[in-house]
Amino acid sequence: MPKEVQFDPGYIKHLSAFVPSIEYVYTQLGQIKDFNRKKQQFRMFLPKIQSLFKNYIGFYLGCILWAIYIKQFDNAIILNNLCYGGEYKEAETLSEADFISRFIETFPKDVKYYTGQNFSVDTLTISIVEAYREFLKVNEGFVNTKTTNDVKIPNSFKTPKNFEEIHKEIEKVVESGKLYELYPLAQKVL
Repeated sequence: MPKEVQFDPGYIKHLSAFVPSIEYVYTQLGQIKDFNRKKQQFRMFLPKIQSLFKNYIGFYLGCILWAIYIKQFDNAIILNNLCYGGEYKEAETLSEADFISRFIETFPKDVKYYTGQNFSVDTLTISIVEAYREFLKVNEGFVNTKTTNDVKIPNSFKTPKNFEEIHKEIEKVVESGKLYELYPLAQKVL
């Protein structure tokens, strides 16, 4: 049993900030007056937005999986928790997850408007965002999370049967950067 565990197993190096990236895209689109050019620009941004979104949802799931994995280590000290000691402000803590929830509602309409194509967000993705929001809330943004005993797992989450499988998959995605490859593990915990 380890006496210390990392707060982040290595996910962060593979992420671009979601909110500023999406705000940048829409600011750029807002500056284009010609609708045909705007449609063309949106089509250029679309694959990047979809990739960022998919990986970000993988990150949310990965955080949940990592917490469930490290929770098995009784009272291990959590290293490099940048949130620890801060002040919990619920609206601020949940702002990114709330932004993504709004994005899930509006983005399919934007895809249809600019490309004429249908786009939908699957129920698994929606469930992951909702679960992550609940996870953040119950842990109060991790401002009081010093040890694994301080980590709270919502009652609605399942306890997996095989922690090593989760650990191996986490190591794999930390190496590859393809955090969305954690999606198949969602059914084991949500």
